[in-house]
Amino acid sequence: MKSYEVLVIGGGPAAITIAKILGPTKSVGIIRPENFSMIYCAMPYALEDVLGMEKTLKKDSLVTESGADLIRDKVIRVDFDKKTVHTELKQTLNYDKLVIATGSIPFLPPIDGINYEGVYVFKWEDDLKRLNVAIKEKKQKKAVVVGAGAIGIELALALRHCGLETHLVDMVDTVLPNLLDQDMSVQVEEQLLQAGLKLHLGRKTEKVVGNGVAEQVILDNGESINLADDVNPGGIVVFSVGMRASVSAFENTALEIGKFGIVVDSKMKTNIPDVYSVGDCAQFISGITGEPMEGKLATNAVPMAKMLAKNMLGGQREYAGFYNGAATKVGDLFVGGTGLTETVARKKYDVVVGYSELTTTFPIMPEAKPVKMKLVADRSNLRILGAQVVSGNPVTDKVDILTLTIQSKLTVNDLTGFSYSAQPYQSFFPANNLLVACAEDILSKLS
Repeated sequence: MKSYEVLVIGGGPAAITIAKILGPTKSVGIIRPENFSMIYCAMPYALEDVLGMEKTLKKDSLVTESGADLIRDKVIRVDFDKKTVHTELKQTLNYDKLVIATGSIPFLPPIDGINYEGVYVFKWEDDLKRLNVAIKEKKQKKAVVVGAGAIGIELALALRHCGLETHLVDMVDTVLPNLLDQDMSVQVEEQLLQAGLKLHLGRKTEKVVGNGVAEQVILDNGESINLADDVNPGGIVVFSVGMRASVSAFENTALEIGKFGIVVDSKMKTNIPDVYSVGDCAQFISGITGEPMEGKLATNAVPMAKMLAKNMLGGQREYAGFYNGAATKVGDLFVGGTGLTETVARKKYDVVVGYSELTTTFPIMPEAKPVKMKLVADRSNLRILGAQVVSGNPVTDKVDILTLTIQSKLTVNDLTGFSYSAQPYQSFFPANNLLVACAEDILSKLS
């Protein structure tokens, strides 16, 4: 029976991070059931051959080169009292400290036809392989993607670029609803239409019909999307409607599980001594509202894991909370957001919003492209609650600054004094700045 100072269940970005930090000085075991750890957000680009599929697979050496053991097995039971983990291959492993980093699994709505041939989710290596077969070998010609979040949109565009007639369905009447408000997503919808996607927004998917094959998708308004073509009796239906914490192995144990995952405190401790949880399977709070929220992003998982690992080396750091800064690319646009959208913020706060529209370079430069920003603030104290950017150039640097602004609890007044830089190829004229202009727009509405 092998023993580890730190045993991690899961092999995603959080587990890899812990292995890198603790592997050189502690005995660390990483239990991963999958063949590979995937770079999930790169998978749509492999589907359309922008990347080779092998580029989406993380190397096992990311774990093993630090000195950690990679254990290819599946956990079936944990005895928290005896501090033992039992696996599918009948291994029993002891631990001093256990980290649950089992990630998330795609949510599938309980509708008729969900198990038909041609219905997919998009998360793992096998999903990518099966879709590749459907497109390149079976020569499927029609597809429906249910879910207009970032991955759903990226996947729909990839299918369209592969030549398929592609429909994008979402029960919300706008795209990227967790990232952008409707007033900021209009340009995104235009890009999707220009790419040839057929949009069905504000429509719920009622069922998939066919003789064991996905022949049609029926929407709640009675509309039928036909997927059959002159060669195939059915087509492709991909559900990209969110993730759920992968916690089924712990549901009948003493481990406390909340609406969004395993309940942890600010140091990632669970209710069981020496048991921790990080990443998609963990439930934590918003850094803005203090309430539990979804935070299933690698950019949350990695900082959680870093903090936990460094605390295991003697640190006393605490995790600040989820802000959910994220970005994507849609056609010629780069879009991003962080914190609360106006739609969400209005449920709890009296908000005021500001906008600015400038260019990505000096407007006299030939490379100049439009860029638009939106700030959401609490009217009572002018604290920044959220922000969104739509640009012709990459926006992750702006999203990161905006996240820091929110995390630091800065106010609109703070931002009006923001000291910025300018250069002809990289910014608007020195006369103005996106962030400052947004803040000034808010103040003008209050005066």
